[in-house]
Amino acid sequence: NQQVGYSFGYLMGRSNAESIQDLDLDAFVQGLREASKGQAASLSDEDMARVLTQYKRQAEAKQLLEVKQLADKNAKIGAAFLAENAKKADVKTTASGLQYMVLQQGQGKSPKANSKVKVHYEGRLIDQTVFDSSIARQQPAEFQVSQVIQGWTEGLQLMKEGAKYRFFIPAKLGYGQIGSGDVIEPNSTLIFDVELIEVLPK
Repeated sequence: NQQVGYSFGYLMGRSNAESIQDLDLDAFVQGLREASKGQAASLSDEDMARVLTQYKRQAEAKQLLEVKQLADKNAKIGAAFLAENAKKADVKTTASGLQYMVLQQGQGKSPKANSKVKVHYEGRLIDQTVFDSSIARQQPAEFQVSQVIQGWTEGLQLMKEGAKYRFFIPAKLGYGQIGSGDVIEPNSTLIFDVELIEVLPK
């Protein structure tokens, strides 16, 4: 049935689009046809293993180069943003490079690295894309201060209960050259609005 054959081919192509986009599709179909009919392969097993290994290495090298180029671009954009941001009168910069703005002073206790805290927060990229928000979930987050990214660990200890700060976190104090998920790219500078609700009892 032609439609069934087309459907199989289309679904296979869609689910493997990234893997096969650089391939010679005529040769791909030839290999599929010969294998499905039980015919002898046009290449030996050794040759197939060799060319596939070479192809995989080339694909990995290309991917690494693309990631490096993206990381370099984000590093330059982030550095320019932080340099300009540091000029603002209400922005303070710590020795580590963390920048912060006090949105609301607090009156309670300050946490230490081994403290557990309850916070509300919203995380954004410098283009204002929101990638995480406990506020949107309407559910405060609880965690130990030392078990989050370095920029948070340092920044939270500057706060008192009831305070609201805006942190501008360079990549080295965030997710670094690896990034996180699909949204936080390598070397991304991050912005977090954080409300320290409570330093929880041990």
